[in-house]
Amino acid sequence: MIKIKMCGMCRDEDIEYANKILPEFIGYIFWEKSRRFITPEKAEKFTEILDKRIIPVGVFVDANIEYISDIAGKQTIKIIQLHGNENDDYIDNLRKRLNIPIIKAFRIKSREDIENAEKSQADFILLDSGYGSGELFNHELIDIKRPYFLAGGLDPENIGRILKNITPYALDVSSGIETDGVKDFNKMKAFADAGRKIL
Repeated sequence: MIKIKMCGMCRDEDIEYANKILPEFIGYIFWEKSRRFITPEKAEKFTEILDKRIIPVGVFVDANIEYISDIAGKQTIKIIQLHGNENDDYIDNLRKRLNIPIIKAFRIKSREDIENAEKSQADFILLDSGYGSGELFNHELIDIKRPYFLAGGLDPENIGRILKNITPYALDVSSGIETDGVKDFNKMKAFADAGRKIL
């Protein structure tokens, strides 16, 4: 079954909704320029009440490795997701500090972007349209052997059609499960239900 990641959790209600729906992953955004940014302290409190079956992921953009290590060291997150210009050297340095999985996000505009993603030293790769743009990219570009997270413009209405042609390891959604900029329980549930129908 395709796994589901719901990103941008920043309210108590978001965690309550996730605990009812049980996506495999949820994401905290530790990038201050994001409207979904939360502090490490708030994320730590969220993880304390998060259902233990859900894996919390920390999303970072060109962050100081010490900053990431501090958050991960407190068990606030179980996976690191990198959304900036981090290269394989950065990933190697991060691994020297922490023994948890790393997801590297790639903005897909061309076949070359897919090839670069496939070569990444990260444990997982995430294919996106533009880091929170909420737009789909051309999925016909995807020709890849390794497991990947699919992001960018996903919502409850379109994933059935999308998954007829590709089989990602996981679906990553944020704005597609929001109404007026906040997480919407009905949309979250509809997204999870639609994704789980695909065998």
